[in-house]
Amino acid sequence: MNEQILYTKAGAIATIRLNRPEKKNALTAAMYATLSKAIGDAERDADVRAIALLGGSDFTAGNDIADFVASGGMGDDPAPVRFLRALGDCSKPVIAGVRGAAIGIGTTMLMHCDAVVLGDSVKMAMPFTKLGLVPEGGSSVLLPLIAGRMRAWWLLLSSETFGAEEAMRIGLATRVVADDATDATAVSMCEQLAKLPPKAVANAKRMLKQPFAELVRTTMDEEFRAFAEALRGDEARAALMSFLQR
Repeated sequence: MNEQILYTKAGAIATIRLNRPEKKNALTAAMYATLSKAIGDAERDADVRAIALLGGSDFTAGNDIADFVASGGMGDDPAPVRFLRALGDCSKPVIAGVRGAAIGIGTTMLMHCDAVVLGDSVKMAMPFTKLGLVPEGGSSVLLPLIAGRMRAWWLLLSSETFGAEEAMRIGLATRVVADDATDATAVSMCEQLAKLPPKAVANAKRMLKQPFAELVRTTMDEEFRAFAEALRGDEARAALMSFLQR
């Protein structure tokens, strides 16, 4: 991989780790491309039975805004969308271990994982409206399915920050643990799944996702078009420029 995305294997477990701590793991186009490759590598490796998706003291602060603006934001086939599709289409179980900041796509990507372990320091937010944008990553359909319509609508409309206790309460987390136990717990859950018959696990995952798969795909496409349109608007340009001038 590269120094900002680390890929390791231990037995049947592949670990993908975000490793840009000086920027709170803010994601660049190059990092998204490497994440997509890492998921693809794990998917094709017959020895891998589960994937741990980890950060550091922060999971990710979301998009690196400077890189996002410099790379043209949302082109015809943007790297963030390719990554989310790779994550959502992965047939092997993906378990995320999340501490610190999990902002924007740092929250929405978790809706495509099969289990989420949160450290008790986590701070989550989907600040799309705050940036003059719209929800992404299928969150406009997935979050209401997970959290219920009223809570999901508030979180997506208000850009409000919330913590591990609220995430657990509304169904965005599988377990909440002490920060220093986050990674080990996620890996241990991967090991638990890796001991099970792999075809049975893959088939169970496919059947759990199937009822909503087409809806999620079409919603992501609609979100992508709306996000790209919003990005060209005055509100988003002003918000992004304000952020860059801090």
